[in-house]
Amino acid sequence: MYTTVPAVTEHLRLPPLLTTTLMVAVALVAGGGSFLGLAAIRRAGPVATMRGAVLTAAAALVLIGLAPDEATVICAYILFGLAVGALDVGVNTRAAAIERAYGRSIFGSFYTAWSVGGVIAALLTAGAARLEWPVATGLSVQAGIVLLLAVCMRTHALPSSSAGPSDTPAQPPLGRRLWIRLIPFGLVLLVVYVVDSTVSAWSAVYLRQTLAASLTVAPLAYAAYQAGTVVGRAATDRLVRRFGAVAVVRTAALLVAGALAGMAAAPSWPFAVLAAGAVGLGSSVLAPLCLASAARLRPAASEAVLARLNLFNYVGVITGGAVSGLLGSTGQFRLAYAASAALAVLLLAAARHFTQQPPASARAERIPPFDRADSQPLG
Repeated sequence: MYTTVPAVTEHLRLPPLLTTTLMVAVALVAGGGSFLGLAAIRRAGPVATMRGAVLTAAAALVLIGLAPDEATVICAYILFGLAVGALDVGVNTRAAAIERAYGRSIFGSFYTAWSVGGVIAALLTAGAARLEWPVATGLSVQAGIVLLLAVCMRTHALPSSSAGPSDTPAQPPLGRRLWIRLIPFGLVLLVVYVVDSTVSAWSAVYLRQTLAASLTVAPLAYAAYQAGTVVGRAATDRLVRRFGAVAVVRTAALLVAGALAGMAAAPSWPFAVLAAGAVGLGSSVLAPLCLASAARLRPAASEAVLARLNLFNYVGVITGGAVSGLLGSTGQFRLAYAASAALAVLLLAAARHFTQQPPASARAERIPPFDRADSQPLG
């Protein structure tokens, strides 16, 4: 959806302020969608929630493409935001259950697929523009692919599943202390998405305006960032199994800070492109490990924990877009990347809170049977 925003804006001749407001609104509504997803998981489980969210997202894509006016497209984007929030918490809850069942790091693989999906969406949008398809046609093709994904979803029993949702006893309230324990992970997510917004939204403009790159070269920083993201997430699980989560997070934080500083000081566009790739390589590791460690704070209530943590995610998206947009609009791109580098250094303090998935044998010995269920509604 995000890759088609310029085409939708031109098609409906939306004012720039309205487009910006819509993107902020999608992030805000997605936070509420996380809690709708939580309610759905408690009633139907994570897989059914994901399927419903994907179907809703497909309907929203079609509605965005066919929207005849501003009011309709606003409603469609709000619907899409709700679907994204519910899908986030559904996917993360399912990933937490699978990781817990197998007793090894798996979150990185889920996020690799997410990154590859973003690359495919960008290529589809570029192809539709090249073929001069109407906006409605391009979005309908994307909606068709999303519908195919919903049809292919299946529920698979996990190795350690011994109870279903109906067999799970009611869990105690999460309480205020959990919010305190979530703060380190929330700050990590916030910084990660501030960095992501800064690089994704402004790297091409930075190369063009500050480093005098051509229009052909300007998008290469974003392409390098996305390539680094895919590679980093593909390697995350292996790195965690070999070196441990804490060491991986510390190394990733240092890499992100150094790479952002390199972007800020880049003398020419080739250096900036390489630095952007390094930023993607490091930052891509942090979000999945953050969610995996947070889910282990309360294994039997991981869906509720992740719904809370998702709020930091969307605050980071909004904050990153606003801060980088303010600095970028004044031409202070180097300052924007230097400020992001300083924020990345702060992640080192949160690294000690990250935990590693225990081996399956050790986990089976100390986790009660109801915690090993495929889905853990809270009653």
